[in-house]
Amino acid sequence: MGMTRKKRLNTKITCSDGFSMSVQANEYAYCKPRHEDAKEYTHVEVGFPTENEELLTEYAENPDNPTGTIYAYVPSALVYAIIVKHGGMVSGHLPNGIPNCLPEFL
Repeated sequence: MGMTRKKRLNTKITCSDGFSMSVQANEYAYCKPRHEDAKEYTHVEVGFPTENEELLTEYAENPDNPTGTIYAYVPSALVYAIIVKHGGMVSGHLPNGIPNCLPEFL
């Protein structure tokens, strides 16, 4: 029986103001390119933010449930802007191609 490789998901990111969200990019996520371990992802999948983030609204799978839905093909530059808006990232992991968002680099 063959072994299947299971993709490890990125841990959710948390910003200095407490805002958090999942940011994923892999062959199963709504991202570009849509494969594992790309050198850079131009678009990523965002999921389950802790509060309604208006910058994400147009990408929502279910806009009536902004904290309980995923957001498909969100531009990586927009994810960076959201993290900066919330004071920078204090924990978590981002896919390749999103600049370092730690508060000391902002």
